[in-house]
Amino acid sequence: MTRFFEFDTLTWPAVAALPRHTPLVIPLGNGYPPDKLADALGRPAQIGLLPPLPFGWRGSGLAVPEAVLGRLVSNLLDSLRDDGFSRVFALTPAGLDIGLGVERIALPAHAAPAASLPADSDRGKAILLPIGHTEQHGYHLPLSTDTLIINAISRGVAAAAPEQAVTLPAFPYGVSTHRACFAGTLNAGGRAFEDFWLAVLDVLAARGFDRFYLLSGHGGNCSFLTNVAKYAGERQPQAFTATAWLYLSGPAGIEALEKYRRSKIGGMGHAGELETALLLHLHPELVQMAKVVDETDFVATPSYYMDWVEGGALVANPPWTDDTATGAYGAGSLATAENGRLWLAAAIAEKVGHVAEIHEQQRRRQARRQRG
Repeated sequence: MTRFFEFDTLTWPAVAALPRHTPLVIPLGNGYPPDKLADALGRPAQIGLLPPLPFGWRGSGLAVPEAVLGRLVSNLLDSLRDDGFSRVFALTPAGLDIGLGVERIALPAHAAPAASLPADSDRGKAILLPIGHTEQHGYHLPLSTDTLIINAISRGVAAAAPEQAVTLPAFPYGVSTHRACFAGTLNAGGRAFEDFWLAVLDVLAARGFDRFYLLSGHGGNCSFLTNVAKYAGERQPQAFTATAWLYLSGPAGIEALEKYRRSKIGGMGHAGELETALLLHLHPELVQMAKVVDETDFVATPSYYMDWVEGGALVANPPWTDDTATGAYGAGSLATAENGRLWLAAAIAEKVGHVAEIHEQQRRRQARRQRG
């Protein structure tokens, strides 16, 4: 009997301990019969299922060109091979070929036909595009941390302002340029990531949507999403596309961080107090507080230091192992579920305010253009 496990619920040391012949599978969507997948892989003892891509292919409700999707998926599979795994595959619907060759398993998916994402009736709303990642978060948090948090924020915004915003499903893969340091960290590749999201925006703009907010739960995505927003401004001048540095990064968000935080500067960089608190509130069953290791000895100078809102005038990307042995930057031991609840509410309020600004920007700019 083959055992299936969810790859993104593991911590990076658990991924490091997996036998390298363990089959790992990235599905395009859901609804594939497990027994057929086990048969296709020769009935191994266990199969690791990575987070499914929620859209991007024909039949998903939001399709991009297959070559664009294929490059992104290929980069994700390469990440797993770089970690030493010898059996990595994309699981796709039958009849779909995105250029992966033997890396692809095709099975019929027993799922209802996908509705359009978003629905045509949502034209005029801001389309929220939450983008997380599958990457290491120290000894105590799962690989899915970024995706779980940004999904909760985006859903919270859509629930708080249903007439102004609608959210797409959270996309669980982004860009990590430090991925070789710790097992389990994937990388969609910067250029493939940008091309994918530009293609998504192209499709949505062609369907008549004109307000987009790219929400990132992962710091490594942010510079690339800035590029996407800039390119989109040229490609879709009739639309307003925006992004921001993560969440709790504006004046009110920073005030909420400072009001409740227990750690000093350096305690919230990565898998630190903030992300641990949010996960304790959202998914306490995935947090292993007994394994927390606080690491705050970042090589800091006045113009380059680490905290949630990265500080200083310098932009750099030194090896993570210079500053952390466990993959964490920060003081996760100081996190509480109550602070996670307060910070989630503040993050949702911050993004609701951003959505209102996106609408105002689009209305005023359209009016100015109409005046000639």
